[in-house]
This record gives sequence, C-alpha cells and structure tokens, in this order.
Amino acid sequence: MSSLNFIGGEKGGVGKSVVARVLAQYLIDKDLPFMGFDTDRSHTSFTRFYADYASPVLVDSYEGLDQVVSVFENIAEGDVPRVIVDLAAQTAAPLARWIKDSDLLTLLSDMGIAVNFWHVADAGKDSVELLDRLIESYGAGPNYLILKNLGRGSDFSELENSKPMEKALAIGAKVVSLAQLHEASMRKIDRQNASFWAAIHNRSEADALGMLERQRVKNWLKKTYETFDQLPV
Repeated sequence: MSSLNFIGGEKGGVGKSVVARVLAQYLIDKDLPFMGFDTDRSHTSFTRFYADYASPVLVDSYEGLDQVVSVFENIAEGDVPRVIVDLAAQTAAPLARWIKDSDLLTLLSDMGIAVNFWHVADAGKDSVELLDRLIESYGAGPNYLILKNLGRGSDFSELENSKPMEKALAIGAKVVSLAQLHEASMRKIDRQNASFWAAIHNRSEADALGMLERQRVKNWLKKTYETFDQLPV
C-alpha cells in the first residue's frame, strides 16, 4: 500500500536523517517507487545524499507541506508511491497544525494510504516526553513506529518502561531497533556526500571505504532491511 512516512523525533541529534536515508536506500533496493522531502533548512542532509529522490520543503508553509501530499493525487494504475519526509528538529507544532487544519489523517485513510509517524529515539529522557506529545497530538489511527537508535545509546529502559510507551503499545505501535553503524565508516560516507549504495561500490574517492568497512556497511544494511520488512512502509 502507499504510505506517508514522517521521520521524526523532534529533538536534534537522534539520527532522523540517517533513518530517512536508509529508508530511501531500502526502497531503492526493493525497486519501490517513492519521493522524499527534506524540511531541514540548515543541513539538508537528506537531499544532499539522495538528490535524485528528495527535494526541500518548508514545514512552516501550508503551501510547502501541501506538496508532500500532492504526490498521491492522480496515482497511475498499479503505481504505489511512498513518501518520506525528513523532519527537522522542532517542527512538530507547525506539522500538527497543518495536519489538523487539513483533516489529513481522515483524507489519507479514505484514500487507503498509511500514515507512519517514525519516532526516532535516543536513550535520553527527552525521547520519552516527546513520544508522549506525539501520541497526544494524533491519538489512535496512524501507525507509530518507535525506532531505538543504538547509535545514540544502549540503555533504553527508561523509554521501554515508560507510560508513553505503554500508551503507544496499547494503540498498536511497533517498536524496533536500528543497529549502530561503525562511526568511522559513517563519517567517511558523510564526507563523500554519498548514498549508501555509492559508498559500498565507490572505491576511487579519497574517503572510499576499505574492504572490511564495505562489508560492515553491507551487513548493517542487511540487518536494517530485515527490520524494515516488519513495518508498514
């Protein structure tokens, strides 16, 4: 089915753009059509790494956000597009206003399009409080995909044992983990401004990954794809 994927977590530094990038690579490797949108004005990392698939959008503009949903209009027969929106930090308020004023969740439900709110979490207390705000904003209806980013902490017990997690699970939230990619390899990929595919296959750049680094990235992608296979994307 078609899906609209908001990659959020509200705070900076939890790995939202990495999740958007690896989700994009997943869809590319699965040969599934999609479009991406980048709301981060300062870093635009999603568009930087996947320029052929993603474009910038202004989250504080209804006209800008309307572009995100226009993808689903006049869908060709047999085409099942997916949309990835890489949300910058502190975009929850304008996004919620747009969604509620547009009655977007009802519209997309009637169209048979899944709405996925990805809550990318680190091991800190803020991620617990922000999950609570997310659930309070939208309630039952959309899919909540809670992703524990192991590259941003290892002890998620505070999140796992929290009231917000209990509320999320009660309305069908899915909880998964994103394995940590070796930090030096990720830095090399970032310096190349390369997609994960290009990083694995490019051996000529000064920052090209070595043989074992490429193998570790392949293994990380394999694990991540197995995780994404469990989700409604």
